[in-house]
Amino acid sequence: MALVYHKRLFGQSVQNDLEQLVKRWEALSAVTGLENKGIINKEGEEAGKGMKNSEVAKVFQDIADLLELKGENVFKIRAYQKAARAIEHHPRELKVMIDEGEDLQSIPGIGEAIAKKATELITTGKLGYYESLKAEFPQGVTNLLAIPGIGPKTANKLSSELGISSADELERAINEGRVAQLLRLGEKTADNILHQIQALRRKDQRIPIGEALPIVEEILGALRSVPGVRNLTPAGSLRRFRETLGDIDLMGTADNPKEVIDAFVALPHVGQVLAQGSTKASVIVSGGLQVDLRMVEHDSFGSLLQYFTGSKQHNISLRERGRKQGLKLSEYGITVVATDKLEKFSTEEEFYHRLGLQYIPPELREAQGEIKKAEQGAIPKLVELSDIKGNLHAHTEWSDGHDSIEELALAAKDMGYQYIAITEHSVGRAIAHGLDVERLRKQVAEIKALNERLTGIHVLTGIEVDIRADGSLDLPHGILSELDMVIAAVHSAMNQSEEKMTRRVINAIENPDVDMIAHPTCRLIGEREPVAIDLEAIFRAAAKYNKIMEINAMPDRLDLKDIHAFRARDVGVKLAIGTDAHSIAHLGFMRFGVGVARRAWCEPQHILNTLPLAELLAVLNRTAG
Repeated sequence: MALVYHKRLFGQSVQNDLEQLVKRWEALSAVTGLENKGIINKEGEEAGKGMKNSEVAKVFQDIADLLELKGENVFKIRAYQKAARAIEHHPRELKVMIDEGEDLQSIPGIGEAIAKKATELITTGKLGYYESLKAEFPQGVTNLLAIPGIGPKTANKLSSELGISSADELERAINEGRVAQLLRLGEKTADNILHQIQALRRKDQRIPIGEALPIVEEILGALRSVPGVRNLTPAGSLRRFRETLGDIDLMGTADNPKEVIDAFVALPHVGQVLAQGSTKASVIVSGGLQVDLRMVEHDSFGSLLQYFTGSKQHNISLRERGRKQGLKLSEYGITVVATDKLEKFSTEEEFYHRLGLQYIPPELREAQGEIKKAEQGAIPKLVELSDIKGNLHAHTEWSDGHDSIEELALAAKDMGYQYIAITEHSVGRAIAHGLDVERLRKQVAEIKALNERLTGIHVLTGIEVDIRADGSLDLPHGILSELDMVIAAVHSAMNQSEEKMTRRVINAIENPDVDMIAHPTCRLIGEREPVAIDLEAIFRAAAKYNKIMEINAMPDRLDLKDIHAFRARDVGVKLAIGTDAHSIAHLGFMRFGVGVARRAWCEPQHILNTLPLAELLAVLNRTAG
């Protein structure tokens, strides 16, 4: 139990009383065992039940690493690796599934033994098998295994003989010459490990895709002007549209690859050249981002692009499939083992077809069942940017935006949109100059007048109304019922308990005036953690009351994230992509929301704003005025 107090507020005597109360409560807890019944959240069952899927997945990945260190059966190791991936990417929290009595074996990649271990971990907060396995090795071995280039034997040697348990300690030992002197480890090996540590640090400093993509596009734009360039595109996690990136891989073909490499290292963005050859180079650009460029022959581009797009586990699964067909896969192509003949592929489509698979879009290549779907020809036609007919979340100079309603509307028209919803903040967001009833009515009148003289674009009246701490809305029914689009969102009291926050949002969902819940977890990538909220309960309520959940396309939000959008879609919730634009430039953020939707396996029919205006208004029970 924790009681927060302050001497200036309560005085010394009250402070003493509180301290005595805490001691008495802790003594009572030790006798009654209340701490294990959810009243005191220390260790044990309640701590376990708070474990997120990502934390459970980390434990199983650690187990796989330790089993590899022991030299265990490779199939056993892969089983734990597969389980870790399946749990990390599963759209539902395992703790919720356990509470509701669902069988964890329903998750692909989870067998009976691992399901039991996951249940033990979540319900008790510990896993006996994991603890006993860790006890077999010196402390810190798993930390060393996370460094590329360090295998189990080297990790064990560094830990047991030099007492190294972290990357920082290892770097210090290398600089002092102790690693090079270690049996069978020379200076070259030590230098290679040092470079891997430095690269790992850069990768750990992940930046949002919204910051990386503009830099990459500038680089690509400059290189495409080099004569003879035919192909040039990002690969890796950027092409798969992961929300954060460690470094960037660029792939290309050209008549004279060296000219492209020379132009690449000479770009004004480049602050440091790490390596340069005739067909590949590695540089550090502004912001500390590492960018690698590889050039290959034109007829090998498909193989190269597929290989470096990944993900690692997707490629492992492809290689296993190829091995069963007597084929060996590499970045250069596909080799027929029986004849040692290399087949090259200029496109990825040809590469996948050679394996008997439907083409798999990059966003789906995460080893989450996509290969089986491709084998069945069941990969869906994912939503594309060109499918979007309008923007349902935008702010103007009336609140905290930078442009007028008309300027925003005309910019949306230029993008080919049929409609745009103006959704200012409500009065509770005083810092954002939120609208009260009177100002909102004035804005509605302006929008109606604007619609009478604009052609080719329809402006929807709307509001982003605050959900107060008690679950009530910041504006009354009288004005909300007159709007085309009512978005409800949390902007305050974000430290509420999961129970209170969930009830708070469900109150808004149950309100008949609300059409959509915006950025449901309130996260800011790299800056603010998601609020504590039961998204499964939120999605079920949204499905019950036929409410929309937003994929917020602001690059620092991307909220809902991909696995949550997948789950919402899976339970029948209609999704919408909103840019949350505060300027004309922000309208271009739509592509980030589309990227999230594609990673969530969304087709056009899953996204509300792929509908033309008349159909959208029908869903919202409105008519164009």
